[in-house]
Amino acid sequence: MTNLGDLEVFARVVSTGSMSAAARALGLSAAVISKRVKRLEERLGTRLLQRTTRQVSLTEAGQGFYDRVLGVLAGIEEAEAYASGRSSQAQGTLRITAPTSFGRMHIAPHLTGFMKDHPDLKLHIVLSDEFSDIVADGFDLAIRIGELTDSSLVARKLAPVRRLLCAAPSYIARHGAPKEIGDLTEHICLPAHNNENWKLEGPGGSLAYRPEGPLVTNSSEIIRAAVIAGAGIALRSTWDVSAELRDGRLVPVLPEWEGSHGLTLSAVYPSRQFLPAKVRLFVDYLAALYGPVPYWEQ
Repeated sequence: MTNLGDLEVFARVVSTGSMSAAARALGLSAAVISKRVKRLEERLGTRLLQRTTRQVSLTEAGQGFYDRVLGVLAGIEEAEAYASGRSSQAQGTLRITAPTSFGRMHIAPHLTGFMKDHPDLKLHIVLSDEFSDIVADGFDLAIRIGELTDSSLVARKLAPVRRLLCAAPSYIARHGAPKEIGDLTEHICLPAHNNENWKLEGPGGSLAYRPEGPLVTNSSEIIRAAVIAGAGIALRSTWDVSAELRDGRLVPVLPEWEGSHGLTLSAVYPSRQFLPAKVRLFVDYLAALYGPVPYWEQ
């Protein structure tokens, strides 16, 4: 029978992308890591990893083996938790990645209660507007906004996402308000930080509009600040600008048009038969916090 420790070493090498990084994470030497991976390959009679001087990559056999090893390790963790009466408790470290603005506005302010309820759990949260490979980067959980297409991951919907066209009253006072969707070509539009088309739904059905404007940035928060300051028209999520819409710093533009209705806020994690308690408890916490009608919509 394969040594379970070798499976953990192999999984850590894959998630970190190198023997040396796995060695640091596990507190072992790189030579020991290499020896244990080689022992595993010899036992299985196949090469699992392609090695270069800087990194490792999975062979076809290695990818299939890795996908199954994750389930084995997760099952062991869950079994240990059940046997020791800890299945409803969160322990260890939970590594999470989330969008920058959403994490700052709607995750960070609510962590105190969760941490108080689970004092034995450490949270490691990385905020980024890039979609990371949660398996390769070693994350337990990703919070994502969009239309999910990766079938190799499990996604649980946490809340709907609404996007509205909006502008500051000062912009409307200077340039007027567009009357119909075609009028946007006569206005200053602020493209999204990822430069994607605006996917809109309205009286004319669905359309993809390519906004053209003088501001290009990789930061969603710069676009947010610019639209509030009156720089132009932007397509923003209600979770992002609900306070400004309520107090009048922003006003809806072409309210009959909204962003794609297929957008969701979701918790995404690797496909596993047994979900670790730390992941399940945090996802349940967020689902209860946001609910079917999230607080920013009320």
